Amino acid sequence: MAQEAGDSGASLGWTGEAAELAHAGGDPYLGSYALVRRALVTLYDGDAAGTVALARRAQSSELPPRIRGLAAQREAQGHALIGDEHDCLRSLDRARELLDSDDARSGAEPVIGTTHVSDPAAMTTGWCLYDLGRPKAAAEVLDRECRRLPAHALRTRARYGFRRALAHAASGEAEHACAIAGEFLGMMPAVPSATVNSDVRRLARELSRFRSNRAVHDLQPALARVLAPAHD
Repeated sequence: MAQEAGDSGASLGWTGEAAELAHAGGDPYLGSYALVRRALVTLYDGDAAGTVALARRAQSSELPPRIRGLAAQREAQGHALIGDEHDCLRSLDRARELLDSDDARSGAEPVIGTTHVSDPAAMTTGWCLYDLGRPKAAAEVLDRECRRLPAHALRTRARYGFRRALAHAASGEAEHACAIAGEFLGMMPAVPSATVNSDVRRLARELSRFRSNRAVHDLQPALARVLAPAHD
């Protein structure tokens, strides 16, 4: 909640406290998953090296495949942020293998991480392809994976929906990007999110290349309403 409110410091503090409580309660793994959560904060702060370093610390062979797989995904996002396609795709392959393993899907323990994304490695691949400068490929993957999201998962749909719109805009498909974004801008007051807003801001900058486009012009008021609080 602190992260979605835009308070990275508080987010890291609460994550650390949760890890300490888990350790005190005998949970041997949550502290490692906290590294994955911390890496998400550094990712949104644009700290690629910090993201990779934290994610690698959560990939010890003693940890459950689920945590290692989620950590490998986060590492991939860090590599994508600096344009390292080779290490990004290698991390994604490792994440897919771990998350598809029987142990990771046994159902014996509560699921750590997202429960709304049916194929986290595939969705993260789409996310990474945009940062790697391959927006058309990113849009194709995100189109497919976003169709699989449950209707009630509003924040998850918005998070990946705006990334999908961003990929289409970067591919030159301004009208399609506006149609996608228009679906989610109206729900943002109900699910406010500083992390999602980061992609909304990027989308606004990307669409500024198409100022003369009627769809872009018509979307501007809705974009402004969502982004205005971030500029107060």
